[in-house]
Amino acid sequence: MPQSATRALHTARRRSILLGVGAQAGAAALLALAPQATWAQGAYPQSAIKFIVPQAASGSTDTLSRDVANRIAATIGQAVVVENRAGANGIIGCELAAKAKPDGYTLLVGGTGTMAINSSLYNKLPYDPVKDFVPVAMFGYSTSVLIVHPSVPANNIGELIKWIKASPKPVRYGSAGVGSSPHLTAEMFRDVAKVSLQHVPYKGSTPSVVATVSGEVPMMFTGVASAIGHIQGGRVKALSINGPTRSPALPKVPTANESGLPGFEAAFWIGLFAPAGTPAEVVNKLNAEINRALNSAEAKERFLKLGIDALPGSPAQFGKILSADLKRWASTIESAGIPRK
Repeated sequence: MPQSATRALHTARRRSILLGVGAQAGAAALLALAPQATWAQGAYPQSAIKFIVPQAASGSTDTLSRDVANRIAATIGQAVVVENRAGANGIIGCELAAKAKPDGYTLLVGGTGTMAINSSLYNKLPYDPVKDFVPVAMFGYSTSVLIVHPSVPANNIGELIKWIKASPKPVRYGSAGVGSSPHLTAEMFRDVAKVSLQHVPYKGSTPSVVATVSGEVPMMFTGVASAIGHIQGGRVKALSINGPTRSPALPKVPTANESGLPGFEAAFWIGLFAPAGTPAEVVNKLNAEINRALNSAEAKERFLKLGIDALPGSPAQFGKILSADLKRWASTIESAGIPRK
């Protein structure tokens, strides 16, 4: 997807929430101003709702999911339970959710990796992110940040590119594993910046960030949430935010576009999906409740601490983002020559 189109979608989402453009966005805005009453007796939901999180407990996706679950449970009058089903790069949890009854009681917390990247990494993915699910609501974006060890003689992405090009051998970079978001972002950077890099995969985000902090690898791309503590502590340098706008969590760090690499963007979203066939009225009710939660000042402050930019919006807007990212990451994977599993 062209980066200008990604920026346009990002801007449109914000504008629709702030100005109330569109019937669905307007309805969500009105609900956000209404008293926090539970839904009418006899209406959905009549029992507990389950969020399947296809990642391990205590990670950023799990933490965010539990926060949203607690917030909407307070207004719908039913418990919202988070169930972690980690494994196989998120495939186990996604397959389980895809096969669930489409009644609104079993939902999936999906992200860019599980819903937009996996389909280009696996030959026999047991779920289809478009055919097997319907988008419910975006939770937010965790914008990619480029971090380097303090010894690297660069203070912005433009200076880093010059340093890499001057290196007599490919510069090593860390990632959370082959096909992970940090890996693909670095490959996109390599392609756009025309530099020579060597991939060093680790088993997860935490060890790859630790490797950058220690200087085992000089650089990596990762989510703001994974690196913000090390950035604030001065253990790594943040050279660029790789999204359309600066991150509220790191407002002093310029975007790649501002600091030497126009058009380079890699932001990663998290949101809620329902099994295909879930009634539209259920999807719309969930969307309105989640938007209400995300629009609260308390939630925005909480998300900020997690390195997440809360982005309320409609199911249709979320669907457009998914469609665009499926194409964008497929192109990146093909360009990087990553073989399917």
